[in-house]
Amino acid sequence: MNKVRVIEIQKRVYANNDENAAILRKELEENKTYVMNLMSSPGSGKTTMLVNTINRIKDKVKIGIVEADVDSDVDAHTIADKTGVQVNQLHSGGMCHLDSGMAREGLEDIKYGDMDFVVIENIGNLICPASYDLGQALNAMILSVPEGDDKPLKYPKMFSKVDVLVVSKIDALSVFSFDFVALEQRVRKLNPNVKIFPISAVTGEGMEAWCNYLLTEIKRFQKN
Repeated sequence: MNKVRVIEIQKRVYANNDENAAILRKELEENKTYVMNLMSSPGSGKTTMLVNTINRIKDKVKIGIVEADVDSDVDAHTIADKTGVQVNQLHSGGMCHLDSGMAREGLEDIKYGDMDFVVIENIGNLICPASYDLGQALNAMILSVPEGDDKPLKYPKMFSKVDVLVVSKIDALSVFSFDFVALEQRVRKLNPNVKIFPISAVTGEGMEAWCNYLLTEIKRFQKN
């Protein structure tokens, strides 16, 4: 039987992505443009949270949004209509994540050089996006209360990669069996330094603390 040569391309793909992401990150730092890579599963309330966040801080910083999806542009139109900030849409061509090349296309199209703060709303899932550096300054994810407190056990890589965890839909805590203490213990076991913000974009609870954190981080980034 002939031997079949197995070529491991994953490391090379990741390495090339990381090299390109490092170049992009340096350009963003030189321009003082703070980029957040926002990840979550579908239905987490990501777009609602973004709309609420943008409307609270858009008078203080110039914001651009890069929306990513496999094929839809619904969220991009929702954000543009409800906030008035500049938004563009990336279609991934069937891929379940963005890479640094796609991120660059979106950022250059939106003219990131004119922006203080750009959010890249990544494609909705808790697996693929965790592996790809986009040149961002901040990795953030949203976990909604209806998804359950056991998600860190199922998707440890995502929870170990993020700088910030936003727990959304806390207005629904009384409806779902969600143990916030257990969630925090599970997350901090994977990621001791993660910052956790419980919020409700509907009632506004926790939004001030979240927005103040973002504004502080943007200002700190721009001073460096």
